Amino acid sequence: MQFDIEINKEHVTAKKGETIKNVLDRIGIKVPTLCYMNGFSPTGNCRMCVVEVDGIPGLVPSCSHPVEEWMKIRTHSPRVIKARKTLVELLLASHPNDCLYCERNGQCELQALAAELDVRERKYQSKRNSNQIDKACPSIERDTAKCVLCGRCIRICDEIIGVGAIDVIGRGSESRIGTTYNKGLNVRACVKCGQCIQVCPTGALSEKQTFQSVIEVLNNPDLYPVIQFSPTVPASIAEEFNLKTNKDILNLFRAALKKMGFRQIFDTSMAADLTIMEEAAEFTDRFNKHRSLPMFTSCCPSWVKFVEDIRPKFLENLSSARSPQQMMGRLIKQYITSSAGQKSKNVFIVSVMPCTAKKYEAGLDNQKESEVPFVDAVITTRELIKMIRLLGIDFSGLEPEPNDSAFSIRSSAGKLFGISGGHLEGVLRTIGFMMTGQEMNPLKINDLRGLKSRKETRIKIGKHFINVVSVSGLANVKTLLDEIEAGRNDIHLVEVMTCPFGCINGGGQPKGSDEKSLKMRMKTIYDVDEEEIIKVAHKNPIIKDLYEKFLAKPNSDRNKELLHVSRCPVEL
Repeated sequence: MQFDIEINKEHVTAKKGETIKNVLDRIGIKVPTLCYMNGFSPTGNCRMCVVEVDGIPGLVPSCSHPVEEWMKIRTHSPRVIKARKTLVELLLASHPNDCLYCERNGQCELQALAAELDVRERKYQSKRNSNQIDKACPSIERDTAKCVLCGRCIRICDEIIGVGAIDVIGRGSESRIGTTYNKGLNVRACVKCGQCIQVCPTGALSEKQTFQSVIEVLNNPDLYPVIQFSPTVPASIAEEFNLKTNKDILNLFRAALKKMGFRQIFDTSMAADLTIMEEAAEFTDRFNKHRSLPMFTSCCPSWVKFVEDIRPKFLENLSSARSPQQMMGRLIKQYITSSAGQKSKNVFIVSVMPCTAKKYEAGLDNQKESEVPFVDAVITTRELIKMIRLLGIDFSGLEPEPNDSAFSIRSSAGKLFGISGGHLEGVLRTIGFMMTGQEMNPLKINDLRGLKSRKETRIKIGKHFINVVSVSGLANVKTLLDEIEAGRNDIHLVEVMTCPFGCINGGGQPKGSDEKSLKMRMKTIYDVDEEEIIKVAHKNPIIKDLYEKFLAKPNSDRNKELLHVSRCPVEL
């Protein structure tokens, strides 16, 4: 049902069931928000989006108030602007005076609102929040003094990630955002994914910074710094610096990393190919023996932590393969740099990931050998962007740098790891070859592509049908696990990514990602798959060489020692 309403003295058509903000968005009128999140049911908590409606005494929150026939609405009347300005002034009354060196300076929504509403002085004074910064978590820092109680972190953690590690503590004026048992984020419930950072409007949540120590390493003549990067990182860098995401972006990206001082550069997609080989062999063995099915992928450390902490019954279903980051780190230290005449103790491996949980993963005891980690430091895409700017790297003055290491060769199947459904697609290509000796035709699996949070399909391989599921967002995974526990037994292989839509939307990616930017990152990776000559992991010549000269056959006992890890539930 459609009807007319009046907005700022102009007649507009609205639909029954829409909110005022829905209509405003459609006709291009912006109202400020703090608590609102696109795709979530509105709460109206922050009141920043209030508008004036004839016949209603008070101002109403446009995000949650439904339109009614012949409403007369004013979105930026003097009364409305004064109310919004007062709300910002009240938030600033207890906010720290550290904008110049705050993590979010220039990208803070509260700061932007203050500028937009022309707040030029601290009109109200209130007691500053003296809570200490929570630094116990290896991936995320929490500064509650900068929290504006918008509740976004609570909703993303509960409704999308499904772990509920964050909640409101206290009542009334004593309310604050806290954690499970108020013990800090480094507790069992938090899976370190960083999605709370992505939605936080201020500097209350941020990743634990590592890039300053990496810069020190780059200037240490006694160390040999090398770097590996996730399949999603080059596209995000191109997006941030307004570069064309064509086939030269990788070479330009390598040139920037060389200019920064890294001696060798490795594409983690090569290790993703290795992960594919190990997972494909592991799955084939399980499938033939009808053992521990469905098999779940294990490259996402947040998902692995979720199983260990919350659903340990499914530990035996997890693949034992290490993640590509950890496989690459181990190979670099044990094989690659030694073949180049470098001692492993002098090699410092930096990993650039779209994920904050990779920081947590790199510090685990089972990701070390003799107390030496396979990866020495993990920085997020955001941290790398800071490093590029801090070190004065100008992409316009760089000449593209081709591969300087044969170990950077990868198939497009490894590149697909950055997208929900892509990991599964890449693994299935090699499973098909291992089970039949022939290439799958076609290699492209359309049912596993796109932005849906859950994708299911059935693949015919030889005489067998394999049922596969790709899921992103752990809240969606919980639904699938419940189905399996309730007796569903027709699923054979499941890919799980904690972050919605996969690593392209990881907790360490540039903030403010919308559906358009996610589709662009996805397209960039799929374009590589279309153009690449090597589309399957088992045809990567470097992978073949590694198996012939250093490794045994996939999923062998020797490889289980090097490239796999035992899964144990976390003790209470």
